[in-house]
Amino acid sequence: MFLGKFQSFLPMKGGVQSNGPQPRVIIPSAAFGGAIISFVLCPSELVKCRMQVQGTDSLVPKSSSYSSPLDCAIKTIKSDGVTGIFRGGSTTLLRESLGNAIFFSVYEYVRYYMHLQLNTSSSSHSNLIDMGIGIVSGGLGGVAFWSAVLPLDVAKTIIQTAPEKCSPTNPFQVLNSIYTRAGLRGCYAGLGPTIVRAFPANAAAIVTWELAMKLLGIRNIEGS
Repeated sequence: MFLGKFQSFLPMKGGVQSNGPQPRVIIPSAAFGGAIISFVLCPSELVKCRMQVQGTDSLVPKSSSYSSPLDCAIKTIKSDGVTGIFRGGSTTLLRESLGNAIFFSVYEYVRYYMHLQLNTSSSSHSNLIDMGIGIVSGGLGGVAFWSAVLPLDVAKTIIQTAPEKCSPTNPFQVLNSIYTRAGLRGCYAGLGPTIVRAFPANAAAIVTWELAMKLLGIRNIEGS
């Protein structure tokens, strides 16, 4: 994860930042990392979304059915050009930049205050406590991420699966249309399943990342 890039600059003591989380570092670093990763996510998510909605009852015409992700990518490029595979790119960039800034802010603050309360450095079960903190901080970070940016994800899906090339690509225009028709509930379509998935998925990712960093000796957990 790109969080490791800026964490190496943060003073650490006993597994936490000695002066507390630093928003001036966390927010721009996470937002920049999210912006970079959006260029990888956009094409892959466009293919995923179009594969998921194809069929006789979907927005994707039957004549455009795709036999595989590669077939979907090739047909998209042939019909829309190279830029077509990046349709919804600005929305993906907004989602990832804003979402990751929120995710890592929540992760760092929750982790910091849980370490202060539990005082893991003096505990004989510090590894288990660290894992528990990783589960809670990562899970809550994931919930915060999707609670904040789900409307952008809804707009992105509509933009990427729209059959007409002239369909609007401005996420705020799309969201305004959704809000007019279905209200706030429409903008948060799929919130329940997304939150149910977000907590365990992000908790597992954070715990795995922290464990790997600790085993590799990249992260100075004990401040020695």
